[in-house]
Amino acid sequence: MKRPTIADVARRAGVSKGAVSYALNGQPGVSEATRQRILAIAAEIGFNPSRAARSLSGATADAVGLTLCRPARTLGIEPFFMELISGVEAELSARSYALTLQVVADQEAEVAVYRRWWGERRVDGVLVCDLRTDDRRVPVLEELGLPAVVIGGPAGTGGLASVWSDDAAALVETVEYLVALGHRRIARVGGLPALLHTEIRTEAFARVCRRLGLADAVTVPSDYTGEEGARATRRLLSSATRPTAVIYDNDVMAIAGLSVAQEMGLAVPTDLSIVAWDDSPLCQLVHPPLTALGRDIPAYGAHAARQLLAVIGGSPASRVQDETAHLTPRGSTAPPRIN
Repeated sequence: MKRPTIADVARRAGVSKGAVSYALNGQPGVSEATRQRILAIAAEIGFNPSRAARSLSGATADAVGLTLCRPARTLGIEPFFMELISGVEAELSARSYALTLQVVADQEAEVAVYRRWWGERRVDGVLVCDLRTDDRRVPVLEELGLPAVVIGGPAGTGGLASVWSDDAAALVETVEYLVALGHRRIARVGGLPALLHTEIRTEAFARVCRRLGLADAVTVPSDYTGEEGARATRRLLSSATRPTAVIYDNDVMAIAGLSVAQEMGLAVPTDLSIVAWDDSPLCQLVHPPLTALGRDIPAYGAHAARQLLAVIGGSPASRVQDETAHLTPRGSTAPPRIN
């Protein structure tokens, strides 16, 4: 005889398979009357899948989830996420936890993944990256009661726990360093504008430039790829008020910018100084090596994973400030040839 399935329960109850999952796992989303009817039908036809049985008995999945809403081509070349995941994995493996990773196309798909993971008890909690302004994932996670730690903030995280780094302070340090070298025309090639940390950096850059009287300061949005970083650099270096220094929101764009400057016959650092965000081995392999804002990204990931495991264990949500990125001067920055 064919083993009963969740579809059989849903058909007999006249509800969706998702509603059956919510009912079996004790999650919100169905009325109490519907829950009891679904449970009765499941018992009647002998539906008792191992996952539902485990969740009803209170067992854990011993796994945490991470979804990434970035183009695959970006994830494949950007060292930040690989280093972050390595830190998360190191912490989880030491506690015999697994990491469930999924790349999604948009926030709608990401929310659907959270609902499925939690409804099916595939994970005990999730790490949330790339916080956005008015991020709809935050209220959904709060509604589900799914343990979560946001990697970012401190604003916009609602009641969720978070681990964050002071991007504004790091950007102010960088601009003040370039001004101390004698630069007055400073530009920035930013990341995806919809991301909250991009907005924080953009506002901090504008504030410090106003304070220091840098009238020609400008931010050009980009998407973290080398192609867009190169395109933004060409526009900046072809302008009438060509900057003498450019800050890039990641290492890949900074390296692309270095290549464009050299193609255009500009000497780095005498004609153009370059600073990269998130130091990496790539920054030290190019010539000249890039001045960069760096921090221990694997440790950042490990701290986030450790906090998530604490939340899963019942600890209250908290906001933890991690290490601020610090500037490491190298050969790509110097006093400008033209003040």
